[in-house]
Amino acid sequence: MAHSARRKDCPELPDFSLLKRLARDQLIYLLEQLPGKKDLFIEADLMSPLDRIANVSTLKQHEVHKLYKVEHKPVVSTSDQLCFLIRPRIQTVKWICDVANADKAAGKFRRYKIIFTPQKFYACEAVLEEQGIFGDVTTDEWAFNLLPLDDDIISLELPEFFRDNFLAGDQRWVRTAGSALHLLHSLYGPFSKIYGIGRCSKMAYESWREQVEEGEQRTHQAEIGKVFLIDRDVDFVTPLCSQVVYEGLVDDIFRIKCGCVEFGPEVTSSDKSMKVMLNSQDKVFNEIRNEHFSNVFGFLSQKARNLQTAYDKRRGMDIKQMKTFVSEELKGLKQEHRLLSLHIGASESIMKKKTKQDFQELLKTEHSLLEGFEIRECISFIEEHINRQVSMIESLRLLCLLSITENGLLPKDFRSLKAQYLQSYGVDHLLTFANLRQLGLLVEQQPGETLTVMESKVGKLVNDKTAGKLTDAFSSLAKKSNFRALSRKLNLVPKSDEEYDLRVPRDMAYIFSGAYVPLSCKLIEQVLDRDGWTGLEEVTRLLNGHEFAVSGSTGGDSKTKSDAQRIILVMFLGGCTFSEISALRFLGRERGYKFIVVTTAITNSSRLLEALLDNHA
Repeated sequence: MAHSARRKDCPELPDFSLLKRLARDQLIYLLEQLPGKKDLFIEADLMSPLDRIANVSTLKQHEVHKLYKVEHKPVVSTSDQLCFLIRPRIQTVKWICDVANADKAAGKFRRYKIIFTPQKFYACEAVLEEQGIFGDVTTDEWAFNLLPLDDDIISLELPEFFRDNFLAGDQRWVRTAGSALHLLHSLYGPFSKIYGIGRCSKMAYESWREQVEEGEQRTHQAEIGKVFLIDRDVDFVTPLCSQVVYEGLVDDIFRIKCGCVEFGPEVTSSDKSMKVMLNSQDKVFNEIRNEHFSNVFGFLSQKARNLQTAYDKRRGMDIKQMKTFVSEELKGLKQEHRLLSLHIGASESIMKKKTKQDFQELLKTEHSLLEGFEIRECISFIEEHINRQVSMIESLRLLCLLSITENGLLPKDFRSLKAQYLQSYGVDHLLTFANLRQLGLLVEQQPGETLTVMESKVGKLVNDKTAGKLTDAFSSLAKKSNFRALSRKLNLVPKSDEEYDLRVPRDMAYIFSGAYVPLSCKLIEQVLDRDGWTGLEEVTRLLNGHEFAVSGSTGGDSKTKSDAQRIILVMFLGGCTFSEISALRFLGRERGYKFIVVTTAITNSSRLLEALLDNHA
């Protein structure tokens, strides 16, 4: 196997099942605050996370009679106690007010309880007050901040964090991120060192510090040593690249939702779909998840041969041996056989989809963009992609990748590509272009004005604390991409002189077929190597600053301390891709670290761009 462990002394990961138990116990406590039979209304995007914490039978044990999905229409429940488990969204709160007011008008008396998760916002309570039902409902907060998706992946399951924070400038989720960090610190800390880069990371760090100072200080054995916070807008190139590791491809094509994927009939070879949990408990998946897709078939066929050999052992057995085989081995073999056939089906399905869409041509274009070669050919490919209407999101992804890697498009290219895109996919995407420009994802180069001149103009405003409001107004100017300069400084695009052997990866670039080392992971590697940002001043200047490195407390004896020091928690604010997780796992194996990835949500190019679409107006 390509990824046999490089260093045998990797430390053990902390046990995160405690986070699930805490969340479940708190939810049960909140449900018991409304004694007697009740109907529970759950917001659609909370259903999958809730299923991982407390299943239906657990809810039934605590007198939940019926479960409904929040659907913003009149309720059919006959219960006289209604409990609503929702995200703090004004639209949903207004719907609850309508339900309560409709009951009042019909002379029906019920008790209502709203449980906001992960926190309640003043704006929601203001709506209850406006609608005149503040006194008729009880509100509570379920601090369900962290959902462990796997041994080393924890998600806040807040996909809206990205749009709210980076596009709308709404910082309400920053405290949620700070609270999540605080919970991890109180259970698995104290952290010895905290590094970070990005405006949002700095605010989340400050929010966490405030909560630490307010709370009681408990000293116990640290299980996590260092923490690295990073904003998604520090590195937009990585999530915009096509994923080619197995787990990333499965996410791109089948959409992994909350650690679970639904394979359709074309994968299961039956007439019905099947939901499958994808984590390290799935032995087959665990061995191929971080592999480049070109290695997956070879591994699966080898696995199938091994399985056949294990089955063949039963020939020539006597009764006693057969009995042992059936009781001890057969169940495991059957389970492995089922998983193997599923992953073979998924791989075949990926192959069909990816060869159909001229995938190799697409990857070649991406690699040229990353290297800065043959840009005119790339633009022709993108134009053809747009005019053939291959895929609205794919076309947008390629445009953004072109813009970021080229530090903005030439005015004539920008106008031409934008016009073609709007003609192909509809003028309602004008708003989307405005959103992309605001984030610096798709911008036009300013004629006659170099980037450094603009930076110096804006730099004064950005660095001035008193000009906080101006900072946002000028942020779109400040957010010029400096990808080429960063790429040279950090050697993000490896020299392509020799053939890159994907079976034996030599660096993190293998996750993109050896063409590009993810910027986010390279920064983490460099900062850990240098124990801070010293020597990276030029890099942080190109990334618009907001970097920090702070020493925390140290405690415990030296053996466990050195183990904890090699467990590094990386928190992505705005989402993280499976490719980045694979790259960090590779880095961990190389350096004897264990990385724990905490993210506001798992993202990929489609999710990232869908969050910025504004064609629903």
